[in-house]
Amino acid sequence: MEITLKNGERIDELHRNGYRIIQDTGRFCFGMDAVLLSGFAKVKSGEKVLDMGTGTGIIPILLEAKTKGEAFVGLEVQTESAHMAERSVRLNGLEHKIRIVTGDIREADQIFGAASFQVVTCNPPYMIADHGLPNPDQPKAIARHEVLCTLEDVITQASRLLMPGGRFYMVHRPFRLAEIMTGLCAHGLEPKRMRLVYPFVDREPNMVLIEALKGGKPRITVEKPLIIYKEPGTYMDEIYDIYGY
Repeated sequence: MEITLKNGERIDELHRNGYRIIQDTGRFCFGMDAVLLSGFAKVKSGEKVLDMGTGTGIIPILLEAKTKGEAFVGLEVQTESAHMAERSVRLNGLEHKIRIVTGDIREADQIFGAASFQVVTCNPPYMIADHGLPNPDQPKAIARHEVLCTLEDVITQASRLLMPGGRFYMVHRPFRLAEIMTGLCAHGLEPKRMRLVYPFVDREPNMVLIEALKGGKPRITVEKPLIIYKEPGTYMDEIYDIYGY
């Protein structure tokens, strides 16, 4: 399908099923965190998935390529990003599987209804609103800082949107891990799997991947570390597998 690009936009290859995605470097391009989350999340046959704060729609598109989920929804508050995601869905001919909705994460349960999904994913803003915030009106600032939603908002909505036994997947920063775990447990989302991501084997982790189960019993599995680089510019084999190279 032919899609008209707007000024500043480009089409990038995703190396999965021949899929491509529209991005605008002036707004916000997806990063490795979104790709790693799509590799960590588990979606079973017939399940319905919501990605909160979907941005360009990268996570629903990758999950559709990697799993046998029945339907995928991306929720995005920024209108321009949502329109870009919609065009990427059409570009790949995925309108029958993926739907993009423009709306606020804080109102997600009102938009979709409680207990509407078996899986919820989120790559939320990592930084608190006053942490080096350059301009709260810039799309990149909104994506990176808690301007329009907080970690508490994300966890609250994930809990409301999930069916009993449903799973929540999130990527975040390790420095907020205590806050994340406390918040999940407070909202009935029991942490079940955790994986720390390290840029190099001798560095501190800079990402954490978490799976939580709605109404689950206490017991968490800490998976082996995920190392990104063998050396500068060269990924570990597992990273190439996740990307699909």
